[in-house]
Amino acid sequence: MRALPKNLPGKIVAPDKWHFTLRFLGPTAPDVRDEIIARLSGVKLGSVFHVRFGELGAFPSVRRARILWLGVTRGGERLSDLAAVAEDAARNAGFAPEARRFTPHLTLSRIDPPQAISELLAQKHRYDIEMSVTALVLYRSQLGGGPARYEEVARFDL
Repeated sequence: MRALPKNLPGKIVAPDKWHFTLRFLGPTAPDVRDEIIARLSGVKLGSVFHVRFGELGAFPSVRRARILWLGVTRGGERLSDLAAVAEDAARNAGFAPEARRFTPHLTLSRIDPPQAISELLAQKHRYDIEMSVTALVLYRSQLGGGPARYEEVARFDL
């Protein structure tokens, strides 16, 4: 993603850690994790597809950005379909429904403390970058002591 600006605000997520979070689970007991894996194993996920990226955005707002993200202009509906599958598996395993609507995006940086990034977003740069989505992966994240570390727990190829 060499086309991205060089001086992005916040703590940059290393490209080898980039992923789409379809459903965040938090701490999960092994038996519940195994139930989610069993449910995802039995679902048809469709075929490999391509995602195209567009403009930068921020959560929760431009004036108080905590997350800088790259929006999706193509393939977002397929990501939303996969997020619905992950949500269904989580609910059937006893998780409460996700409070927020899924927004297809790629997190580029985490900003702490939050800051205004309206000048950066006002530039309306378009990043016509494409990538393939080949699998749904269940990760365990290890936090603390530096950047998050992700351990693959289960992979479900498309």
